[in-house]
Amino acid sequence: MRALVIEDDAKISSLVSSGLTESGFAVDRAVNGEEGLAMGLSAPYDLAIVDIMLPKLDGLSIIETWRSKKMLTPVIILSAKRSVDDRVRGLQAGGDDYLVKPFSITELVARARAMIRRAGSLPESTRLNTGDLTLDLLSREAVRAGRAIQLQPREFSLLELLMRQAGRPATKTMILEKVWNYSFDPGSNVVDVLVSRLRNRVDKGFDQPLIHTIRGVGYVLRPQ
Repeated sequence: MRALVIEDDAKISSLVSSGLTESGFAVDRAVNGEEGLAMGLSAPYDLAIVDIMLPKLDGLSIIETWRSKKMLTPVIILSAKRSVDDRVRGLQAGGDDYLVKPFSITELVARARAMIRRAGSLPESTRLNTGDLTLDLLSREAVRAGRAIQLQPREFSLLELLMRQAGRPATKTMILEKVWNYSFDPGSNVVDVLVSRLRNRVDKGFDQPLIHTIRGVGYVLRPQ
């Protein structure tokens, strides 16, 4: 699952992003309204977290523009304003939920997951399948041939990426950007180490491996 966080307060943005990442989201961040508006229109997101008071363009204007362009991504509004009128304005602008600052990161993540469930996404958007491997994005459960697979957060994010790319290679740079959410030296071996760990989880004990190396390119998930 992919989330967009639009928040100009660096501390809040970091806390929200960390909480979502630890819960299995890949997170993109924007620090002003114009940047956030453009990012939301340029790529599909499962969730957006939008602060109201932003530089360059306020959060309600962002949401209203998205909705006018038929963008249906669920939106949680963050605001220091706590009156009923403020909440009503946020929901009328197209927000789906409203959290008053300060808030609990645990509550934010719980609301995010509940919202995605209520959004009525198509089955393929919440459950990925490749061969005898299934990944449930909401319950965060991986199962291969009836056997449950325990995954650490980054292992889960990598497997989600490979399954979304099933049959198409994921480069090391792509993995670094999607799993770690920031640029890393492509010469680093962190990707190889993570892929090795994931292979032990997913392929060990099975005759047919699903994760394959494409030399000079990256990795791909596909049944042979």
